[in-house]
Amino acid sequence: MTGRVLVTSRSFGGGGRDVVGELTAAGYEIVRADPSHDLEELSRVLPAVDGWIAGTGPVTGQHLDLAPRLRVVSRYGVGVDNVDVAAAGARGVIVTNTPGANSAAVAEHTLALLLSALRGIPAADRRVRRGDWSGWSTRELSALTVGVLGLGRIGRLVIERLDGFGCAVRGADPWVPEDDPVFDRVVRCDAAELAVTCDVVTLHAPGGRTVVDRDWLAASDRPVILVNTARADLVDEPALADAIRSGRVVAYAADTLATENHGDLASPLLADDLADRVIITPHLGAQTREGVDGMGGMATADLRAVLEGRAPRHPVSA
Repeated sequence: MTGRVLVTSRSFGGGGRDVVGELTAAGYEIVRADPSHDLEELSRVLPAVDGWIAGTGPVTGQHLDLAPRLRVVSRYGVGVDNVDVAAAGARGVIVTNTPGANSAAVAEHTLALLLSALRGIPAADRRVRRGDWSGWSTRELSALTVGVLGLGRIGRLVIERLDGFGCAVRGADPWVPEDDPVFDRVVRCDAAELAVTCDVVTLHAPGGRTVVDRDWLAASDRPVILVNTARADLVDEPALADAIRSGRVVAYAADTLATENHGDLASPLLADDLADRVIITPHLGAQTREGVDGMGGMATADLRAVLEGRAPRHPVSA
């Protein structure tokens, strides 16, 4: 056996490429465990693993302390805000990720959520199933201004896809310089300006800070649609629930919730009275065959590189 690999991503190996078979054929033993990274459950497997292909659950110093043999955490996805990279580095554990592997998939899912929220498609479907064929007036995307918060790979692909709809687009990202070519296509602004200039705002920023809070929501000068295929903590969910009830927010469509790894907690956004104006999907954004194969291939390649004494292509530093 070459080594033991812990896999905690639900979709790893679920595409068209047999990444599990590739690892097994190379002599690795695969151990599957809890995607939420429950510390008690993982305490039974972490002491004997050499590599970890990790999903969206947290990877903390406590997890790493239980894994004396661990040499690499290969993050199955691009975001590493759930990984204590500094703690890993202090223990000699290399962290990698899969930048770009699922960007197109998430961008497409963003547009699906945006249009579903704009036209009220899930609510309409539920009405028809109850025998209610009454309709309501909505808006055309071409008549609206869309704000994109976060101009990395996914944000830029969303902008490309919005081109075909003919809507005005504004972009906000403090890390992108003013002379970046993206601003030839969108109007540059900051996050606060999105609240007062946009009819739709879609979030593509890293986690770790709240952008859509009570002040942001109070500043909005028009009913807004919010889309979030990035991180739950970008949004103050209780404040957002209040804003939806007051009519300040028309609809919210997201691929994530703050409570998703806490089965005993319910998000205020899942309240029954908000069902027609809140759309939540269970991290489907990256779950295309192409996205899954891309993430699986990149995560596997970097994990093997570290365990076999080569430099990984996508290391992440603290």
